[in-house]
Amino acid sequence: MTDSALLTDRPVPARAAPPLPGISAAAVRARLLAREETAFIDLREEDPFAQSHPLWAANLPLSRIELDAWRRIPRRDALIVLYGELDGEDLVPRAAATLSALGYTQLRRLEGGLDGWRDAGGELFRDVNVPSKSFGELVEHERHTPSLSAQDVKALIDAKADVVVVDARRFDEYQTMSIPSATSVPGAELVLRVRELAPDPATQVVVNCAGRTRSIIGTQSLVNAGIPNPVAALRNGTIGWKLAGQVLDHGAVRRAPGLVDEAHLARAKADARSVAQRAGVRWIALDALPSLREPGRTLYRFDVRTPEEYEAAHLPGFANAPGGQLVQETDHQVPVRGARIVLVDDDGVRAPMTASWLAQMGWDVHVVDADSARRDFVEKGQPAAAYPSAPSHETIGVAELADSLQRTAVIDVTTGVNYAKRHIAGAWFAIRAQFAQALDRIPPASRYVLTCGSSLLARYAAADLRAALDARGQPDADVRVLAGGNAAWFAAGLPTETGDTRLATPRTDRYRRPYEGTDAPAEAMQAYLDWEFGLVAQLARDGTHHFNVL
Repeated sequence: MTDSALLTDRPVPARAAPPLPGISAAAVRARLLAREETAFIDLREEDPFAQSHPLWAANLPLSRIELDAWRRIPRRDALIVLYGELDGEDLVPRAAATLSALGYTQLRRLEGGLDGWRDAGGELFRDVNVPSKSFGELVEHERHTPSLSAQDVKALIDAKADVVVVDARRFDEYQTMSIPSATSVPGAELVLRVRELAPDPATQVVVNCAGRTRSIIGTQSLVNAGIPNPVAALRNGTIGWKLAGQVLDHGAVRRAPGLVDEAHLARAKADARSVAQRAGVRWIALDALPSLREPGRTLYRFDVRTPEEYEAAHLPGFANAPGGQLVQETDHQVPVRGARIVLVDDDGVRAPMTASWLAQMGWDVHVVDADSARRDFVEKGQPAAAYPSAPSHETIGVAELADSLQRTAVIDVTTGVNYAKRHIAGAWFAIRAQFAQALDRIPPASRYVLTCGSSLLARYAAADLRAALDARGQPDADVRVLAGGNAAWFAAGLPTETGDTRLATPRTDRYRRPYEGTDAPAEAMQAYLDWEFGLVAQLARDGTHHFNVL
């Protein structure tokens, strides 16, 4: 986030918890079954969220509400159900006060919190992006999606057989680790571009991801679209490859051709439209789009092309969410279950294929006709995000902080990953929602300086730190915000450190995925696969999913 982001003129007032009605687990379940719009929000950090949560709960940490709420929950009168406890503190009152100040009017507290959900017989799930991952497992279970073992795929590659391996993850994930010879073709690009890589119908196509979901969905996309080639998922992805004792590539840069042959494009467009129609997707002309904006209905609008294409030119009002990732991360991108989704592309392939999966996951999905929309791709770059104005707070410049660093407690509220990568020398890492606990570790000081990447989040956090210091009997402590944040400090060439040098709170803001990076223990990778295998049974016990596999 940068200070150039759009800040509204309406500041967030001092927090005062409004009266908050409760809603029972049974009532939330009834809303999900009836497809009534519900934003079911877990206020904890991502790691505790990943340990246990309901299927349709979306993670919106208390620490980041001002940065994320307006984008993720665009309708201010949507019904929002809140729960979350941290170190014995109920996070709901603080979150409700902030959300109310941000304009949200239909807030409810989940009665009994997570324990109440469990006690009422509600199913609890582990990990992140669980709706999509469980859906992927259901697809394989019902469609018997073809797959090949890591040993089989390696034998094909070693024999220089007629095989093309395509990696359906984001390009940055592919670069971290990939199957030897694999080409990066993120999920929504597969039907559009596979014929450029495998024009001979006899060529074996193998689709992989890190684990299972995106390789299953990618493979089944090609099967559903009627690609003539033999197609198979790499069973268990790069995890399966590593567990088989095989070597991965690192830093690969192979990408599918940018241009698509006209005949291939026409075939892909017809195939994608057929699949989407079978799934119940509806088309709409661009000039008819206002008809979808109904009172009491949340509308999400996504351009599913690549980030590079989006930044070059896109429709105003559409956010970028590459199609494969949108299917993979529905809980993050569309946390209001029961909302309406509109997708657009410029080729008539990627949006329909993405929509076909979202429709099978129970979403109400429309696709803007590409021919009617293409001429209106007039906006360039990334739109400025809108954030509420932070309360004014006294700042300190980098030069003054550098001169007083030895007698100042610097608290960095950036992400844990960014803190470990580089931070101001001597700075403490702390999660904003846990300042009370952080101050137990940070030695008392006469001055406290808050920072983050640009100091945007630090500006919202200043009042929280002030309140925590007052509660500890330090009302005279000076609280400042670093002007320009870490970016200004780094630009000035001032001293920095790397690693987890001073953690005032654990780095629970991000859950470490067992399938990411290159150093996950074999036991963790196998446990992750075992968990995925059990998701179909969990879906059956939960019963709220509305999944309908073609």
